[in-house]
Amino acid sequence: MGIAGAPWFLPVAGLVGGIVMGFAARRYHFCTMGALERHWYAADSEGLRTWVLAAASALIATQTMMLTGMIDIQASFYLTPVLGLGGTIIGGVAFGFGMALVGTCGFGALVRTGGGSLRALVVLLVLGLSALAAQRGMSGHMRIALEDVTTINFAPATDQSFGGMLSFWSGVDLHLPVALAAALALLYWIFRDAAYRKSYGRIGAGIVIGLVVAFGWLVTSLAAQNAFRPVQIESASFVAPVGETIMAMTVVTGIWPDYGVGLVLGVVIGAAACAFWRDDMRWEACDDARELGRHLVGGVLMGTGGIFALGCTIGQGVSAVSVLAISAPIAVASMMFGARMGLSYLIEGSPFSVFRNHGHDPAE
Repeated sequence: MGIAGAPWFLPVAGLVGGIVMGFAARRYHFCTMGALERHWYAADSEGLRTWVLAAASALIATQTMMLTGMIDIQASFYLTPVLGLGGTIIGGVAFGFGMALVGTCGFGALVRTGGGSLRALVVLLVLGLSALAAQRGMSGHMRIALEDVTTINFAPATDQSFGGMLSFWSGVDLHLPVALAAALALLYWIFRDAAYRKSYGRIGAGIVIGLVVAFGWLVTSLAAQNAFRPVQIESASFVAPVGETIMAMTVVTGIWPDYGVGLVLGVVIGAAACAFWRDDMRWEACDDARELGRHLVGGVLMGTGGIFALGCTIGQGVSAVSVLAISAPIAVASMMFGARMGLSYLIEGSPFSVFRNHGHDPAE
């Protein structure tokens, strides 16, 4: 069976990967919501380029392992030939709006919790419980009903990746050309900015986070091949695993936690280690009931929306991009749209101000 088949292998691997991710994110202020806000309102794309670099790095490493036969991740839910289009769009918009209300995503909330933010801890608890409800509870009925009427089945194609779909339609194996084209396009946009090419710390952080995402595919694929039990093929995502972590900490099942639970805990530990190292650990709480209410609503929207959309800004924005899933650009665009509406609501008083401005920055 080997080490990869041992029951402790996945949570320990997740813990290690999470520590690296959390430390790098805390050290170089990796935050999707902050990156989008600065891009839209301050014309500063450095954070956004780092996020895209994480996706590009994950894509290059993951596709290399897939094309060389090192990993087999066809069983990943990102690659099933069934696409829940309605859930991806509606869930993505809800997640993005909630992300704006909170000021960060699920991954960012974990990093902030490691730095002492009690606000982020509240968000995580609400996000995790909302995710469980959308998976197994009352809001799950809405998710299933939406999937029943908006699902697109790409069968008989073997998966919903861009490479897989184009290969099926053309009759020629186009996985490598599609992966190369996607990687080159992303890298060109990232490094066309001369100033960003000198941001060595952020470049390093983006690469490290992307490689941890690829690491997730590697270890779960190895475990699936060696374990005598069902193993979910997954990488980094921070919605459903947050709920699973809450369950693992409150319910004794006799079963070892999976990779996602280890990753969640590892991110908090890694962020805390960085905060202690840099002496910037700060205990923070909500200033008043209004701020607490905003964080509660944001947590519900992110937890519910993330399950509907099958991922967050890391799950769909990096992990799904790494396997070139068709759902990735749809979910990311929906999340960005929701985040833009959320920021418009917070800054301008109405989520529809962005439409009335016809795309012009209100700060201009």
